[in-house]
Amino acid sequence: MPQYRYQASANDGKVTVGMLSADSVAGAATVLRGQGLHVLSLSPAASAAATGIGEFLKRANSRKPTAKDVLDFTTQLAVMIRAGINLRAALDGIADQTTHAQFKKVVTSLKDDVESGKQFSEAIAKYPKLFGPLYVSMVQASEMSGSFSEMLNRIAAYMSQEMETRKMVIGASIYPGIIGGLAVSVTVFLLSFVLPRFYTVFEGKEDVLPWATNFLMGLSLFLTSEWPFIVGGVVAVVGMFIVVVKTDVGSFWIDKLKITVPGLRGMFQSLYISRSLETMGQLINAGVPMLDTLRITGDITGNQLYKGMWHRVHSSVKQGRKITGPLIKDGLMPKSVVQMIAAGEESGKLGEVLDEISTYYTKRLKDQIKTATSMIEPIMIVLMGSVVGFIAMAIILPIFKMSQLVS
Repeated sequence: MPQYRYQASANDGKVTVGMLSADSVAGAATVLRGQGLHVLSLSPAASAAATGIGEFLKRANSRKPTAKDVLDFTTQLAVMIRAGINLRAALDGIADQTTHAQFKKVVTSLKDDVESGKQFSEAIAKYPKLFGPLYVSMVQASEMSGSFSEMLNRIAAYMSQEMETRKMVIGASIYPGIIGGLAVSVTVFLLSFVLPRFYTVFEGKEDVLPWATNFLMGLSLFLTSEWPFIVGGVVAVVGMFIVVVKTDVGSFWIDKLKITVPGLRGMFQSLYISRSLETMGQLINAGVPMLDTLRITGDITGNQLYKGMWHRVHSSVKQGRKITGPLIKDGLMPKSVVQMIAAGEESGKLGEVLDEISTYYTKRLKDQIKTATSMIEPIMIVLMGSVVGFIAMAIILPIFKMSQLVS
């Protein structure tokens, strides 16, 4: 029988709230009136399933805001400001349209801060995980120069480029990971479930079996008998690796490997150069002071070696020296790039030069990722086929020889 939630008042004015079972809404109202109550509200109670779905949707919508949410917000705000809508009204409109519960609270908070007289840069600085130092610095510069909507467009373009680059790098690493995982899974399956079926066939004939068959039989026996220790060892190694990588020393050596290992060096070098120079160019063109620009550039590079290089550049410029000195000394930047930066610094067009260099290295990064992906595919297929073929031949050859002896 359906459940109904009611709110009713008694003759003495006391209001009661509760649940009751009835065939229909009219039946529920009749029951309440029969108890001497005046019905104030009466509605079907939400079922457990509906409540569960509602809670699930609510939890799904309570996820933390992402860079995509910030990019959409920035793009909408730029369009509304360019259309002549004042900042407070624009934030109010975006807050009403935002369906993401957590981000809606952020936008509402920004609107309240702006209404209270704070600068927009002060309001967004309260959320450093969403609006990083680059975002805040560019907004501060636009507030002083009066180019707010143009700066928002520039920030949105920068964020879009960063997201595209990140997707390319992640996509290039996912594919070989999937192929490698499949190769390992197939190999383990063959050694753990297929080869043990042939133990009885090969038992007692180890002296006449090929070395490959004996090797695989020993490996298969080891896997099937010691698998708990193997799994535990793999988990321990992976866990230790994750812990080490999170330390300063571990992350430093990982970052160093990225720019020294052949095959990876060119791709990661292009990534760090394009990211740092694009950031630096955007900040300089926005009118952000050079020292703040260098500090922010170092913080967003994503590699400790490049971060240290830019911080040394920051210290050098702070002492009144030129940018190119530490760049030449560290050797992390190609000489041609350092020469172009020096030329831009001398001519007073450093921002334009940095934009051109970053555009070139972004294109170069895309080409390197495409090349690496196209090379990885056949290499992984050949390796996987070689492993599976080796196991298959190690099983088939002895059986073929034994069948010949029998005949």
